Amino acid sequence: MAQPTQNAPQQQPFIPPPIFFPGAPVPLPGPPPIAMPLVPQVPPIPVPKQPPCMTPNCTLYINNLNEKVKIPALKKTLENVFKQYGEIIDISAHGNFHRRGQAFVIFKDEESATRALKEVQHFVLYSKPMVIQYARTKSDAIAQLEGTIEEHKRKRLDEKEKRQREGPKKMAIDQPQASAGFPSTQTTPLFFPGYPGPGGPSAHIPDEYLPPNKILFLQNLPDATTDAMLAALFQQYPGFREVRMVPGKTGIAFVEYDSEPQASVAKDNLNAFQISLTHQIKVTFAKK
Repeated sequence: MAQPTQNAPQQQPFIPPPIFFPGAPVPLPGPPPIAMPLVPQVPPIPVPKQPPCMTPNCTLYINNLNEKVKIPALKKTLENVFKQYGEIIDISAHGNFHRRGQAFVIFKDEESATRALKEVQHFVLYSKPMVIQYARTKSDAIAQLEGTIEEHKRKRLDEKEKRQREGPKKMAIDQPQASAGFPSTQTTPLFFPGYPGPGGPSAHIPDEYLPPNKILFLQNLPDATTDAMLAALFQQYPGFREVRMVPGKTGIAFVEYDSEPQASVAKDNLNAFQISLTHQIKVTFAKK
């Protein structure tokens, strides 16, 4: 009688031991580590190049907006964000070159605008934090509401004509009286808007606090720089008008544009431009 066959013990599959290289961390016994949840990255908030306007205004100026968003969609989104703080009269946004990424939200009263500024400041909209401040001038919509639109437009036109009339004139400083009957050999110093004049360092305003100007002041230019070289560099931005070199001075020059926003675009793009192997030009707004 055949003996019953006993089941042979099953062999466990061979698992090779883990290989560790010198310097690699050796896993400790125990449960696997718990995965940490990902923390969303907050977009960086841009540092303002100029101090914001602190005078309350019904109109808020917003920048650092996403330039890829279509204007109708952007205006509708801004309306949905800001309408909970008060009655909105108008929202202005444009897609042209020197005004994209910016908008104006016009409230009916200053209290609503102030509340919105405090609570919506740096709110992330379309992946970018909004930077909000009071507008520096009264909007046409508010002037229309107050019944002063004609006076408002006339004042704005007068200011524009005044700026064009004055232009970048040279400001001469009176030279001292000649003494003992001998004429003075000292030439009259010439000072240009934006170029540090008499008064020493205490009279110099830091560049980051200079107000916008359609005239740009260039510094740290190579001695061999010509107006033709600078014109070729700056005329690639809209509104370019002319380059003015300073007689008797090397390393500095002025560039004028048709408007302050156009000059601001050129300044932002060409400041610290490597114009030669040894020179980075410094571009700031000229002093008014």
